[in-house]
Amino acid sequence: MSDHKQPAASIGGQAVIEGVMMRGKRHWALAVRRPDGDISVRSEPLDPLADRYPILKWPILRGIIALWESMSLGIRTLAISANESMGEEDEEVSKGEMALSLGIGIVIAVALFVVLPLVAAGSVKDSFPNSASFVFAEGVLRIIILVLYILAVSRIKQLRRVFEYHGAEHKTIHALESGLELNPENIKRFSPVHPRCGTSFLLIVMVLAILVFSLVGLPGIFWLVVSRLIGIPLIVGLSYEVIKYAGKHKHSRAMRIIMYPGMLLQRLTTREPDISQIEVAVKALEGVAALEPVEMDDTGRGDVEVMA
Repeated sequence: MSDHKQPAASIGGQAVIEGVMMRGKRHWALAVRRPDGDISVRSEPLDPLADRYPILKWPILRGIIALWESMSLGIRTLAISANESMGEEDEEVSKGEMALSLGIGIVIAVALFVVLPLVAAGSVKDSFPNSASFVFAEGVLRIIILVLYILAVSRIKQLRRVFEYHGAEHKTIHALESGLELNPENIKRFSPVHPRCGTSFLLIVMVLAILVFSLVGLPGIFWLVVSRLIGIPLIVGLSYEVIKYAGKHKHSRAMRIIMYPGMLLQRLTTREPDISQIEVAVKALEGVAALEPVEMDDTGRGDVEVMA
């Protein structure tokens, strides 16, 4: 790519096994480093639910759908990248397998980040002077569990490689949004953290959960669990709107302050990539940009999506 005055807009992405997936509004592209050193690139169109059901473009609803579609695409591209990185034939992931994987992932996430901190705080809820202090303690426990979880998985060697590709993804998108030519020298100088990252998104979810759940009060443990399960979609939708706004106003001092804790947390989920990993991220971005070349607005940004 030599001219980036008209790069692909709406670029998001996700680090996968030995590769990077980039997605735009209408297409996604996956680039993976194969065992022989070659980079395989695969591009396919997207079929957003919001195109069929315009109501899903409404605020809050669009965040819930975006998360669901991102998780579905993430599972599919992870499976493809696992095969490609080992030099095996690509085996398509069936809808049933994706649904099962998504279901298992959601159950684990709910158990770890909703039920566990709620039960832990609920076991001593009589020691809290009011419902606000209970909800705050529950929220802090949830954040601690998240940080401990990230620290634990970061010790896995293969996942550290994924974190390096995560950094390559962010650096490449930074360069795109700055209108620079996508070469390793330009990309290398950017930060591996980005305000639209899914790690920041998770932290915003947990902070907003404290605010929203403080309205529920302190009923019995059964209704506390029910309230959390019902409230999750609303909080996800609200968090999406916050991080989407932050991506479009990343130079605002107020937004920098709001996003700062999430940027700090990203230091745990990103690593400094090497040149070969940056090359893979560029190939993925080129795969999308070739299919949807749209001029950026006069601020150097497109209509961005939340990244993983």
